[in-house]
Amino acid sequence: MTYDAITPFRRRVDAVQIRCHATLMQPSSGGSVDKWAILRDLVAGRETFGVSDRDLTVLQALVSFHPRNDLGDPERLIVYPSNSTICDRLNGMPCSTMRRHLARLVEVGLILRNDSPNGKRYIRRSALGEQRFGLDLSPLLRRADEIRAAAQRARDTAAAMADLRSDISLMRRDVISLLDLVESQGGALPSDDPQRSLVNLAGRILRRKPCAQDLWTLHNELTTVLKDIRGRISTDQTDELGTWDNQNEQHYQRSDKEDLESECCKEKANGVPAAEEPAELTLDAIVSTCGDIVQFVNHDIRTWSDLVHAADQVRPMMGIELSVWSRVKGSMGAICAAATLAAILQRFTQIRSPGAYLQALAAKAQAGQFSIDQMIRALSRRDAPKFTAVNC
Repeated sequence: MTYDAITPFRRRVDAVQIRCHATLMQPSSGGSVDKWAILRDLVAGRETFGVSDRDLTVLQALVSFHPRNDLGDPERLIVYPSNSTICDRLNGMPCSTMRRHLARLVEVGLILRNDSPNGKRYIRRSALGEQRFGLDLSPLLRRADEIRAAAQRARDTAAAMADLRSDISLMRRDVISLLDLVESQGGALPSDDPQRSLVNLAGRILRRKPCAQDLWTLHNELTTVLKDIRGRISTDQTDELGTWDNQNEQHYQRSDKEDLESECCKEKANGVPAAEEPAELTLDAIVSTCGDIVQFVNHDIRTWSDLVHAADQVRPMMGIELSVWSRVKGSMGAICAAATLAAILQRFTQIRSPGAYLQALAAKAQAGQFSIDQMIRALSRRDAPKFTAVNC
């Protein structure tokens, strides 16, 4: 390499040296700073200073050569390791790479060069004192307040961005749920619906690292979409209110027990008798004996339908699969199955496998060997032995 080729580089470094020495001449704020704490702040606010993680790795290696944890006296903040020693501490980083990051740290004014006449780094001690030649870490002390402020701004920005991303994620979920509700009510949407497209776009954006402006734009668009869908659903429900009985959630209790779909003691089509219905026991007797089921539902149990609905709600909490529950209701009838489940729940801590126990009782019911009346009466007697029809 000729002299003319390296002259521009030397001129640039000389200009940087002049600017950095002006920083060195600034008075210190006094006191000391923890070198590792200031490094953590610098990592948080590194975008303000325009340095990369590799630059800060080199700076961390330089700081580790300072013997104390505190950066105090600016006159004693010059470290003088050789390039090979720095590279060894950087786990074998190539010297050319290390020098490039070192030059970047000097350029942004985080360290200063205090070169000796021959460019070497060393300490000279004499009767007049000591003189250090090497890399000056005093800018970290002099710019500590600036570094802390930049770190705090970066942390605040990161927290605000995290909150914004969380809001967008929740809004995206709400849009998906509302669109599914619209489709379930008969309002089929085209595949290229702009609202669906916006939901897909939001998912792609959240997987990347968008800027704050992109996130705010997406947030505003999702807000508009949510408002539009909610208004549409509210209008549809207002228009249909009063025309369908099931929209008003009107309840009809049928007194004709023979028409009850889930009647317990209907015989099967193949001639196998189902379980006996609670011929002697009333609903109040079942609820008073098996009172635990009332604690797990959010409605009163005043009719047989309420009991069946309560059993449907409690069934997942007891670990009984839906397929098992459907088969049991088909074989025992919904009312007898619900009453049996309420009785099992009453002795839940004493039954190892409620699902298997319920299936075994359903099999006995198909064979005509099970009576829900006897089971409830056994529960009502405090001194009665535990019902162990099946070992489950």
